[in-house]
Amino acid sequence: MLEESTAIDIQETALDWVSISSKDLSSADINSAIADAESALRGLQEKDGYWQFELEADCTIPSEYITMMHYLGEVDELLQAKIANYLRPRQNQDGSYSLFIGGPGDISCTTKVYYALKLAGDSPSRPHMQKARQYILNAGGAAKCNVFTRILLAMFEQVPWRAVPYIPAEIMFLPRWFPFHLEKVSYWSRTVMVPLFVLCSLKATAQNPRNIGIRELFIVAPEEEQHYFPKRTILNKIFLGLDRLGRTIEPLIPNFIRRRALNKARDWFMMRLNGEDGLGGIFPAMVNAYEAMLLLGIPKDDPNVVTARKALDKLLVVRDHDAYCQPCLSPIWDTGLAVLALQESDPQKNASVIHRGLEWLVSKQLHDEPGDWRVACPDYQGGGGWAFEFENPYYPDVDDSAVVAYALAQNNSADFKDATDEAARWIEVMQSSNGGFGAFDIDNTNYYLNDIPFADHGALLDPPTADVSARCAMFIAKIVDEQPQYRSVLENCIDYLRSEQESDGSWFGRWGTNYIYGTWSVLVALAETKISKSDPMIQNAVHWLKSKQRMDGGWGEDNLSYHEDAFIGENAFSTSFQTSWALLGLMAAGQTDSPEVTAGIDFLLKNQQGGGFWNDDCFTAPGFPRVFYLKYHGYDKFFPLWALARYRTLKQ
Repeated sequence: MLEESTAIDIQETALDWVSISSKDLSSADINSAIADAESALRGLQEKDGYWQFELEADCTIPSEYITMMHYLGEVDELLQAKIANYLRPRQNQDGSYSLFIGGPGDISCTTKVYYALKLAGDSPSRPHMQKARQYILNAGGAAKCNVFTRILLAMFEQVPWRAVPYIPAEIMFLPRWFPFHLEKVSYWSRTVMVPLFVLCSLKATAQNPRNIGIRELFIVAPEEEQHYFPKRTILNKIFLGLDRLGRTIEPLIPNFIRRRALNKARDWFMMRLNGEDGLGGIFPAMVNAYEAMLLLGIPKDDPNVVTARKALDKLLVVRDHDAYCQPCLSPIWDTGLAVLALQESDPQKNASVIHRGLEWLVSKQLHDEPGDWRVACPDYQGGGGWAFEFENPYYPDVDDSAVVAYALAQNNSADFKDATDEAARWIEVMQSSNGGFGAFDIDNTNYYLNDIPFADHGALLDPPTADVSARCAMFIAKIVDEQPQYRSVLENCIDYLRSEQESDGSWFGRWGTNYIYGTWSVLVALAETKISKSDPMIQNAVHWLKSKQRMDGGWGEDNLSYHEDAFIGENAFSTSFQTSWALLGLMAAGQTDSPEVTAGIDFLLKNQQGGGFWNDDCFTAPGFPRVFYLKYHGYDKFFPLWALARYRTLKQ
């Protein structure tokens, strides 16, 4: 539970903008704001046609880049100094580091930062290090860190290997009917775990050339600590028992079986290395694969190893004074949303820019490439999806694919009909049995697996969610009159969305913060259907959105809403991107002339910056709720433009 002192004040219902009417909004001001924003957005398009904005996570990823260098014994001193410059000012007053700006301290994040800074040369006697150490000790010491942090500490010989889950390479031999199998977990879990099987089976040991340790962060000596695994549920206790049994019998595993298992794990992740975009396109999987290849004896000058390192370094953002490492790259997502904003603002004026963006997107569509998703639908021979990153053929993203396909359909050009049709066929295939859509997999709902010792993060699976499902419904509804064969897909998805609506009228946002995001996603999807705006599902959502408007006319929702219900739809300040989501949702529900929409538009006009964009200094989405959060740097650029342009279109 969060302490009461962290709670924010809930807004009074009597707001100070009720006297504003649409007549008070100047058409000239709206036109000027749109022109400035779309000009700035057009200017950021790359010559190949795409947009790419920075994608920033918390301090764990930059810290892990430093620890990676020390694991390998190859330290770039200048880069390390710049990453350290990035880390230090992000410390909270109590010495901790948070998972998102303004959030409570997190012991695992703080431990990784402390270790990274100590490796980088910061003395434990410096004030910021003392404060971090005291926070960690007050929180129970480094033994209380999460599984991923303890694996890192085991590789640096700071905790014994019994402090981490037993994940031997022989897991690769488990049959599909077994309670645990790779195909039963999410794509991100698979790509992170398989190279970890190698690292943990061989008990990887860091070079650690300066022999830096952090024993000062433990209350009980690491080798004496007996409580690395908290017991959560009865099922969790059973899994912990199996974990201990596995450790007991590990010495009995014949060497030839271990070698075969390691080879099978190696072959699995090397088949999916994904060139310079890396395994799974995500840093944790990429760094594990790179280290696993070296541990298996693959030479550093091997082309696969060289390319894997290039993939890691592509994630770096290096500036004059500081640097950080992104968790992944988001060009498909950024480009799809930028195109949608420009399509709304002025499709004729922006025609050439839009066309170049769509052409680039079509060039990235996947067709007959192998992919893990095919296991669930072996009879489907085509493709049709898009990845989140530049390249990630094994793992097309359903959410991105629906956004891109909708933009293509909205363009209504014969040039893009084949791509749109192929996308529709693929999205139909990816529908789960409950009518919803997951981000990468079908029916990835083996919830009992969240109780295994490895899954203390609770993000092992990729079940259907309202936001992804809404995006798919939005696209299918756009084309269903011309392609009625998809009507049952749409109807089943709408049924799923009805079942997922919260009692207060909102929808949960799995991939954006949070209920404002989920509710916007569903309302704009429903607007594409023939469902009446008087439907209780829509009216309840409208009521909820209006009830969450802040006194300045904007909306805001804290990432703490993933931790405590008191923060649902609430924040200490309004943001442009969440205000835009709320406005787009309300306008989709027929509320364009409402005072709430008028006030929200006024908020956006008043908060636009000189360069044409807005500036929201906060994280915008969870990577994994409660565990890992993201700041999409494009959200305060294209969403406000989209909302203002939509308002102008509807008023005209």
